[in-house]
Amino acid sequence: MSKPATTAFPIVGIGASAGGLEALEAFLRNVPSASGMAYVIVQHLDPTHVGMLAEILQRSTQMPVAQVTDGMQVAPDRVYVIPPNTDLSMLHGVLRLLPPSAPRGLRLPIDYFFKALAEDADSRSIGVILSGMGTDGTLGLKAIKGKAGGVFVQSPESAGFDSMPKSAIDAGLADVVAPAAALPLEILAYVQHTPSLVVGAELPVDTTNALAKVIVLLRSRSGHDFSLYKESTVRRRIERRMGIHHLPNVDAYVLFVQANPQELDLLFKELLISVTRFFRDPDVWQQLATDVLPDLIKRQPRDVPVRAWTAACATGEEAYSLAILFREAVTAIPGSTATLQIFATDLDSDAIDRARAGFYPLNIAAEVSASRLEQFFVPSDRGFQIGKVMRETIVFAPHNLVMDPPFTRLDIVTCRNLLIYLTPELQNKILPLFHYCLNPGGVLLLGNAESIGTATELFTAMPGNTHAFVRRDTPHRGEPLAFPAAFARAQKADPALARNTKVPDSLQTEAERFLLASCTPAAVLADEKGDILFINGRTGKYLEPAAGKTNWNVFAMVRDGLRQEFADAFRAALVQQQPVVRRNVHVTETDGAHTVDLTVQRLQAPEVLRGLVMVLFADSITIPPAPLLAGSGRRVTTKAHVVELEQQLSQARQALQSTRDETRTSQEDLNAVNEELQSTNEELQSTNEELTTSKEEMQSMNEELQSLNHELQAKIDDLSRVSNDMKNLLENTEIATVFLDSALNVRLFTAGSNRIFKLIPGDTGRPITDLASELAYPNFANDARQVLRTLVAHEQPATTRDGRWFLVRIMPYRTLENQVEGVAITFSDITASKQLEGQLRATQAGLEKHIEAQAQQIEEQQEDRRDGAQDATSATSPAAIAPTVGPPP
Repeated sequence: MSKPATTAFPIVGIGASAGGLEALEAFLRNVPSASGMAYVIVQHLDPTHVGMLAEILQRSTQMPVAQVTDGMQVAPDRVYVIPPNTDLSMLHGVLRLLPPSAPRGLRLPIDYFFKALAEDADSRSIGVILSGMGTDGTLGLKAIKGKAGGVFVQSPESAGFDSMPKSAIDAGLADVVAPAAALPLEILAYVQHTPSLVVGAELPVDTTNALAKVIVLLRSRSGHDFSLYKESTVRRRIERRMGIHHLPNVDAYVLFVQANPQELDLLFKELLISVTRFFRDPDVWQQLATDVLPDLIKRQPRDVPVRAWTAACATGEEAYSLAILFREAVTAIPGSTATLQIFATDLDSDAIDRARAGFYPLNIAAEVSASRLEQFFVPSDRGFQIGKVMRETIVFAPHNLVMDPPFTRLDIVTCRNLLIYLTPELQNKILPLFHYCLNPGGVLLLGNAESIGTATELFTAMPGNTHAFVRRDTPHRGEPLAFPAAFARAQKADPALARNTKVPDSLQTEAERFLLASCTPAAVLADEKGDILFINGRTGKYLEPAAGKTNWNVFAMVRDGLRQEFADAFRAALVQQQPVVRRNVHVTETDGAHTVDLTVQRLQAPEVLRGLVMVLFADSITIPPAPLLAGSGRRVTTKAHVVELEQQLSQARQALQSTRDETRTSQEDLNAVNEELQSTNEELQSTNEELTTSKEEMQSMNEELQSLNHELQAKIDDLSRVSNDMKNLLENTEIATVFLDSALNVRLFTAGSNRIFKLIPGDTGRPITDLASELAYPNFANDARQVLRTLVAHEQPATTRDGRWFLVRIMPYRTLENQVEGVAITFSDITASKQLEGQLRATQAGLEKHIEAQAQQIEEQQEDRRDGAQDATSATSPAAIAPTVGPPP
C-alpha cells in the first residue's frame, strides 16, 4: 500500500533538457509567488561547468531560487535547482544529492528524481516535462501516475525540442498538454480542485452515493465492476480527475461524465494503475532464477510445457521478464528441452495490444542488461522490440480476474501489486482460486506490499522476503470454492421467500428465543473476538469481572481452571460447524472447586445471529467415590471412574494438541508479521536506493547528443569571442553608444556614455528622459520616437554645455529575426572637426577679405589707369595741339 505523503503541500518536479531554459523562464514567469507549492527543477547540465541556472532563473520569478545542497528541506513557494554532476533524490521532504550512478551521456536524472518524488510525496507529487531530447522522464512519470499524482507536459509544437514531451504523451501519461507559459495556472487549478491536495479539505460524507453513481456509469461503459476495489483507491482516482477538470465535487463529476462519456474511458485506465517494468524488484527474479525455475524444469515431465499465468500483466514487461529468465534457465541446464507457455491477461485491451507488439522505449536499457538486450531484443530507431521467438511463447488476452474463468494446471502464477487495490473480501476469494489453479508444488508470486493474509493453510512462504509462496496440499475445505461467477456481491433473495421470512425483532429477542429451546442454561453470546453481547442466567460461577479497566471480553472474565479449555473450545468452534463440548472442566472459586460442562457453538441461524458464538455453561453431574476394600484402604475401581479418567486423559490430549496448534499458528503469524515488517523496511529503504541505470543507450542517440553538445559548446565559444570583439571594438573606437527599448528605457550603454548622460549601472531599465544630460538637444526624445515610427535613421550634430560637439545618430535596433525592439544611438565626438571647421571658416573669411582688398586695389589701379589713359587721349587731340608752337620736347 502507498505510504502517506511526508509533506503537507504539493511538490512539483520539473524536467527539462535541450531548449529547456526558455521553457523554464516562461513557466516561472507565470507561477504566482504564493502558490503554496514547491518547485524542483532537474535539467541535463554539463558536469564540467559551474551551474548558473539558479541565477538565470531568478530573473523570471519573485520566489527565491536556490541551487540544491545536500540535506536541504523543501519548503513551499520556493524553487530548487539541481547542481551539475549529481543525482537528486528526496526522503521525508529533504533533498539528497548523490554521486552520478552512470557515466556521462548515459544518465537519466529526471527519471531518478521523479521516482523518488513519487515515493516520498505520494499523491502530492506533480511531474512536469518541458522541452528536451530523448525519453528521460517517462519512467518517472509512470511512478508519479501510479501514486495518483498529476502529470503536465509542454505541448510539442511549443517546445524547442519535442522528444521528451512526445515520449510522455505517447506513453499515455499526460493529464494536461499545454504551452509552458500556461502550465502553472493549470497546475494551480488542479491543486485547488483536488480535495486530497488541499490542506484540511475533505470530501463531504454524503459523497458515497455520488461515488456509487460513478461506478455504475463506469460499469455500463466498460462492462467491469469496480465496486470491490478499495474505496480509498477509487476515491483518490476520481479526485484526480476532478482536479484535472476543475470540478468542485463528485456530484459535478457525475454530471460531467454523463455529458462526456470518453472521460469514463480515461478513468477506467487510471483505475487499472498499469505501472510495471522489466525485472521489477530484482530479488524476486533472482530467487526465481536460482531456486524456482531450475527445480521446476528438472522435475517437469518430457513434452509437457511449463505453464504460467501472469495476471494483471499491464503492458507485458513482467511476462517477458519471466520468459527471458526461463530461456536462460533452460540454456544453463545441459540437455534440457523444456518449453514454456505463458498466459498473460489484463483488463485493459489497449495495454494488451501494446504487450502483444512487444515494443518498448529506449529507457528500458536502465532495467535490462546489455547482454539481454542483445540476445532477446531487436533494436530500432525508436526503441527495442522483443524477438519473435520470445513473443510466441506468450498468449496475451483481455481477462477479468473477478468475473472470467481462471486458467488451470499451472506451475507458476504471478499477480503482483493487484491485491493491494482490492477489498479483503475479494482477496479472500482470489487466493483460494490461485490455490485451485496451481499444480501441487506450484509457485505464487505476489507484490512486495502483498501477503496471503489468512490463507496460511493454502500456501507456504519461501525463504527470504520475496513474497513467493508454494502451494500446499490441503484437504478440501468446508466452504465451496468461490469461482469468479460468485465474486459479485450477494443478490437480493427471491421475493417469494422473502415474504415467508419474518424480520427479527431484536438481537436480545432472538438470543432469548434460542436459549429457551436449550432449557435456558447460563450462557453468554459473544462475537468472534470474544466481546460479550448478551448474558443469560447466573454466570457468576463461571465468569467474573477482570480487575482494572472495564473489560467485557469473555476471555478476560473466565475463571481460573476454565481459561485454557474455554480458549481451545472457542477457537475450535470458529472453524467448524458442529458444537464443541468440553466436559468435567475443573473451575476454581473462592469457596472451593467444581466441574463444569462447557458447550461452544458458532451460530448459523437465524440470520441476525449468524457468525456469533454462543457459550453454554452447566455444572457436571458428580460421581460418588468408589467404596473402600475391606482392610486395604483402596477404593473399588468402578466403570464410571474409568470413564472419568479416560475423559480427563482425552481432555489433556486435546489441550496438548490445541496448545501445539496454537503454538504453530502463532509461529506462522509471527513469521508473516516479520515478513511484512521486513517488506515495509525494504519499501522505506527503496527511496534511498539509486535508480538502476542502463550501461549503454542506443549509439545513434548518444552520438547525436554528443554532437549537439559539441555544437552548442562551439557556438558558446564563438559567441564569447564575438562578445569580446564587440566589447573591444566599442571601447577602442571611443564612440559612446546607448541602446534603448521601445519605451526609450535604457537597455545597455558603453563606456564614454556617462560623459554625455549621468549613467550608472543601476540605471538599466530607467527612461532616458529621466536622466540628466550634458547635451543641448531638446528634440532628442522626439527624434528617437520618430525613428521608431518611420524606421528611418536620423542624424543630428549637437553641442554640450562645456562646448563639445557630438554627431548624434539614431538608428532602429533590429534583432537577427529582423524585428525592431528599440533604437541604437551613437555619439561621435566631432569637437576637433568643429574646431577645424571654425578655423577653416576664419581662414576662409580672411582670405575672402584679402581677396576683396586685392580686388578693390586692382580695381582702383585699373581705374587709375583708365583715368590716365583718358588724360593722354585728351592731350593728343588736334584741338589741344593747334595752339602749341615750338620744338618737340
